[in-house]
Amino acid sequence: MKIVRTRPTVAVGVAALAAASLVACGSGSGSTGSGGGGDDKVAVSLITKDSQNPFFVAMQKGAKAEAEKDGIDLTVGAGKEDGDEQGQVQLIENAIAAGQKGILITPNGPGVNSAIEKARDAGLYVIALDTPPDPADTVDITFATDNFKAGEMIGKWAKGQLGGKPATIALLDAFNDKVVTVDYNRDQGFLTGMGIDTKDPKKNGDEDKTGTYDGGDYTIVCNEPTGGAEDGGRTAMENCLTKNPDINVVYTINEPAASGADNALKAAGKSGVIIVSVDGGCDGVKEVTDGVIGATAQQYPLKMAELGVKAIADYAKDGTKPSTSPGLDFYDTGVALVTDKPVDGVESIT
Repeated sequence: MKIVRTRPTVAVGVAALAAASLVACGSGSGSTGSGGGGDDKVAVSLITKDSQNPFFVAMQKGAKAEAEKDGIDLTVGAGKEDGDEQGQVQLIENAIAAGQKGILITPNGPGVNSAIEKARDAGLYVIALDTPPDPADTVDITFATDNFKAGEMIGKWAKGQLGGKPATIALLDAFNDKVVTVDYNRDQGFLTGMGIDTKDPKKNGDEDKTGTYDGGDYTIVCNEPTGGAEDGGRTAMENCLTKNPDINVVYTINEPAASGADNALKAAGKSGVIIVSVDGGCDGVKEVTDGVIGATAQQYPLKMAELGVKAIADYAKDGTKPSTSPGLDFYDTGVALVTDKPVDGVESIT
């Protein structure tokens, strides 16, 4: 299988990250207590968007393993579902009340910003994982994928697969009732990768609905919210198909949404539709090999969690603070395009 490498030194790093990602697919991982902060351990909370998405399950596993290694008393909590801001606010307030040293959080939206600021005012060191808040300095630092780059990768791949044919596109986003950085960065990155002009880089759905991409004509049929969930992906795809049954390219915010979209397409008797996504979890990679997803941008939730736990441990020990990646307002944990159908000029792994 072909692997395109444009920068060999980066490819080595990506391979190492991909190998680390596969650890999440295995069984057995260290676990810590669920709170309290006994003995002299540093108490930290990990607050993910939900506890169902395999991406966040992997993140929790990585955080528990690193916490055990570093002697951290880790409390793990999550919103009821992706977008549950109030549930996360309550967990932040619990961490403050417990006198914990830090918080690791994948923010469910801007509604948690004031609670994060309250935690920092109380002396907690707060790190965002996966989803940079807006503004970025709401937290002390973020460990995350470059989500715009992730979207751009799958956009370039989809463009290469089309080979100049007309693109009839469905955009299955996370939300339509709140602005979240991963939502607009992945969406706008995908369109940029396709060669479609975007307008406000922090707004989904304001680009021209028809025009030309790099290679042919395009029509954007819909921007539908999925909540990052499989059932949301199915409903969103069904809504898009009622608007135009000839959709041949589907961008999805994540792999659960992609799986739901595929179910809707199959139920409608559609085949040969290009589906692209972001996450690169074990289930998602299997869907690539099974032909459900054409390509996905792989993230590294274990790496995010491990770096975050270690950063708080170091801060508690001697005040050491991590730095952002050069030219960015977050620490870039890497991304790789996973596909079994490589496109010339687009770096990918199988």
